[in-house]
Amino acid sequence: MRYQPALSVSRINDFKQCPLKFRYRVIDRIPEPPSSAATKGTLVHAVLEHLYDLPAEQRTVSAATNLLEPQWAAMVERDPAVQNLFEDEPFEAWLESARTLVHTYFRRENPVKLHPARANRERMITVELDSGIRFRGVIDRIDVSPQGDLRVVDYKTGKMPNPNYQNEALFQVRAYGLLLARADGKLPVQSQLIYLGSDSTLTYWADAADNAIIEETVATIWSQILDRLEAGTFEPRTSRLCDWCSFTSICPAFGGEEPPMVEEGAAKLRRVQS
Repeated sequence: MRYQPALSVSRINDFKQCPLKFRYRVIDRIPEPPSSAATKGTLVHAVLEHLYDLPAEQRTVSAATNLLEPQWAAMVERDPAVQNLFEDEPFEAWLESARTLVHTYFRRENPVKLHPARANRERMITVELDSGIRFRGVIDRIDVSPQGDLRVVDYKTGKMPNPNYQNEALFQVRAYGLLLARADGKLPVQSQLIYLGSDSTLTYWADAADNAIIEETVATIWSQILDRLEAGTFEPRTSRLCDWCSFTSICPAFGGEEPPMVEEGAAKLRRVQS
């Protein structure tokens, strides 16, 4: 089967934050060194995913924290480079901070009472929108009530953003609603973003108008991406997020020099739309 590229929810957020970062990640595929925070997030997500492989009565705090080391070993097996993060940072302190996040999860939810199917954890969904744009996302967890209602749950290992900066997170769960409606014919009733870094939950109740709004937003952003492809220029957009960006050394906003755009990557991106 021929590979069909798709525009993802996370990459749309990249473009909204900084078009140049989008280009470096999506078109040029410039490798980024693993970060301690992102690696911790991946580890905690893996623990919470596999926690639900256990029988309900065994989903305890100790059982969850006992999953940390085997899941870390699996990450190292897939990518041994992640061990290099701890040349200057004590591994035990880092692992303890991950353990704290897992403990916090149990203050947010009681996993004994939840029964997400294996197919509804870390579920990748790809759909084709009316515009012909292929759109995808990975949903951490989908709960189904006895009545058949859906709830989307997304784990965040950082802190809940200030209300003035929550649009990006809400766009993400609203986009998941569009994906589910297209894939399964059903809009989730509720979406929850669980912020383990601040022991808080952001809840969003689905709106029937969301799908049309999100689909229009995706089409608008895709048009903006195509305009930049045509011009051959993706401009940098500075913000506080630049402090965590891997590309500052090749960013004109910080005195760096842009490498030539990878034409093969640009051609591949153009195939997002049928």
